[in-house]
Amino acid sequence: MKIDFDVDIDMPNRDELLKFIKHTPASIVKDGKFTKHNTGVYLQNIPFKPIENFSDIDHKTAEEDGWFKLDVLNNSVYMDIKSEAHLNQLLSKEPMWELLLHNDIVEQLFHINNYAKLVAEYKPESVEQLAMILAIIRPGKKHLVGKSWEQIEADVWLRPTDDTYFFKKSHAIAYALTIAVQLNLIVETAKSS
Repeated sequence: MKIDFDVDIDMPNRDELLKFIKHTPASIVKDGKFTKHNTGVYLQNIPFKPIENFSDIDHKTAEEDGWFKLDVLNNSVYMDIKSEAHLNQLLSKEPMWELLLHNDIVEQLFHINNYAKLVAEYKPESVEQLAMILAIIRPGKKHLVGKSWEQIEADVWLRPTDDTYFFKKSHAIAYALTIAVQLNLIVETAKSS
């Protein structure tokens, strides 16, 4: 039974969470060899390699066989969040989108730090547009770079037919919101300095 969804958990420090959870790190096959998956873990008793201490089944095969992988990701943005109320305040505030035209700002941002030129070219003015930028930098949607917003919007959320890696809309929106929070934190920090 193939599980057709993905769960990511963002943490300031993933190791702090994983200390308290019995888990088996996932594996991935790279160049024909098993290696530890960067973020994936199983909470189930999946077969594992005891010496290497990661699953004995590649994460794609495991998904097809019905194993459920969680991706626990480090996200340092959370280190600057003081409380849930602070996060909600940062989320509810419209970011200064024009900051995305400055390389020194974009270089500080989650997932787009190496794409300042592309971000400046498209000048996103909303979470949705920023999410589309995040999507077109993935291999499955690279062919949309240089296209108009209308062309991107028509294709960006369609699943590639060749199984290339792409961002689902939910992931892209979540990451775009994280960047919006970062932009608001940059402004907040500058005002308090």
